Amino acid sequence: MSYGSERFAFGYTLTPWVKRLLIANTAVHLLVVVIRQFVGLEGQLFVWNWFGFTPAESFLKPWGAVTYMFLHGDIWHLLLNMLVLFFFGPPLEQRWGSDRFLKYYLICGLGGAVLSFVFAFGTSVIGASAAIYGLMLAFAWYWPNAPIYFWGIFPIKAKYLVGFFFVLTFFSAVGGAGGGVAHFAHLGGLLAGLIYLRTDGKWGDGLDTLKKAARVERLAIVPREDKGEERAEGSRRRTSGRSDSKMGEKELLDEVDRILDKISDSGISSLSDDERRVLDEVSRRRRTN
Repeated sequence: MSYGSERFAFGYTLTPWVKRLLIANTAVHLLVVVIRQFVGLEGQLFVWNWFGFTPAESFLKPWGAVTYMFLHGDIWHLLLNMLVLFFFGPPLEQRWGSDRFLKYYLICGLGGAVLSFVFAFGTSVIGASAAIYGLMLAFAWYWPNAPIYFWGIFPIKAKYLVGFFFVLTFFSAVGGAGGGVAHFAHLGGLLAGLIYLRTDGKWGDGLDTLKKAARVERLAIVPREDKGEERAEGSRRRTSGRSDSKMGEKELLDEVDRILDKISDSGISSLSDDERRVLDEVSRRRRTN
């Protein structure tokens, strides 16, 4: 299936944070089941009360805005959310990278908490559905024409399926539909995801830039072996077709972030001449500033 020049096909390779989220959600649910088995319903309600999100108690238990995403009402609630995460999460994490994927997932979950706080103050919310709805939106954003097989039989383009869920969630929320479903949380996840995608995540770039800059400051810049090597390196830089000095600050920090990951995985000896020149350029700019 195509989106622009891209082609998409579902695979079954789990990416790092999708795997961790699947394990975490399943483990938490099994723990709650064990607590209910040995302590009774009171134990389960205690966990939900302390780690779910209750808007009226959010100032006393602020951690609930995050921990509520890992609690589920029953096995079907868990399975549906994890199934969507299993299929839609990996292509997004592969496209964005793990850091941005996790940030988006949490932002959508927090969006569900915020909208519940504003419009459903007297309710309690549990479940990863706000974050999951955000993932469905992001998938449809990048691969709108990819077919999703409803009940495994009927193909529906991703953009139409997500559009249907958006309309259904919106009218269920504003219409006061109940049934134990946190419609405002679902809607909050969709809206937070839409804002993030419309702005290309730029409103979160400031924190990323600060983080990358901090990593650069902590980096012990690769030393030159001797002055002769330094002069030779300078000559190579002048004759190289690539000019690191013309790279923008954000572009340079992105490249340094990748190089630091490579050093962490394979050591400094694995760096190429171009990668060493990038680190030298960072060092030069820091001395100049």
